Amino acid sequence: MARALKKVNLDAVLIGNAAAALHGAPVTTIDLDFFIRKSPGNTRKLKALAIELEASILRPYYPVSGLNRLSRQADNLQVDFMTAIDGVNSFEGVRARSSEVSVSGEPLRVAALADVVASKKAANRLSDLAVLGILEKTLDEKNRPSQAPPQPGQGPRRSQKRK
Repeated sequence: MARALKKVNLDAVLIGNAAAALHGAPVTTIDLDFFIRKSPGNTRKLKALAIELEASILRPYYPVSGLNRLSRQADNLQVDFMTAIDGVNSFEGVRARSSEVSVSGEPLRVAALADVVASKKAANRLSDLAVLGILEKTLDEKNRPSQAPPQPGQGPRRSQKRK
């Protein structure tokens, strides 16, 4: 997917459980969700991406939703491209807070875990609420300052005394 996005020059940010998993959250998913800017150019790039992946584009909730779904029956590939995400204000903001990771040697932009959590809270769907606690715990652990390693000869630090 990262290679195909690069080939068609589609600026997309991975969001959802796949993004959370790349941040270390112990979650899984069967699809990929990407946030994109709404523009005629991106509509053309989505069509080119579908051709590149030998997939079909579906708009299951048109016209009330900005969801474009790429689907490929041969291997059940499902990739959702959204132009609006619950709980976040803009594509530009999500992109600015995102990070780039390498997937099979190709760059892939991944939403910040805080944005994934915000979108799942705001969406308030059962499937999102089911993983929200795990994602919040992962976010808390990532935001917790790490303890400095003990100095040579000091031994391990303990956060509380044993009784």
